[in-house]
Amino acid sequence: MQSSLMMTLQQGVQYSKVWPLVNELNSVFPENQVIRLTRFGQQVLPALSILSVVVQLQWLGQNYLAQALASAFFLLSLPLQGWYWLGARAASPLPPAILRWYLEISDKLKQNGVALPVAANKPCYQDLAGVLNVAVNQLDKTFIRQWL
Repeated sequence: MQSSLMMTLQQGVQYSKVWPLVNELNSVFPENQVIRLTRFGQQVLPALSILSVVVQLQWLGQNYLAQALASAFFLLSLPLQGWYWLGARAASPLPPAILRWYLEISDKLKQNGVALPVAANKPCYQDLAGVLNVAVNQLDKTFIRQWL
């Protein structure tokens, strides 16, 4: 169980690095918001959790140390929840409409001479992220609009 959790978290971090953060994808996929909020939380929440413990201990005293630590650990776990969601999403298979879109983009890239890794029988969101990343970097950025 623990290795599965760690693998899912690592897959979420990897997925967030591959996913292209372009505004055109905001209306279709929640990944952009989740990735941005998770990265923001990773930067801000450690300081906020320390501040939370200090303020609670200052105002409420040592009797509330357990509650202060619990709230701090909750704040520290929020980025982990984002990475976990991204990892679970990366491994999930594409629904039929998005699968068709994935295949169209792959065909367009192959027509333009871009080499793509061979996808599995059932492509997942990780495969889609790789194709979208290559497409954003190799093709004109307006290509997304024709499929949205």
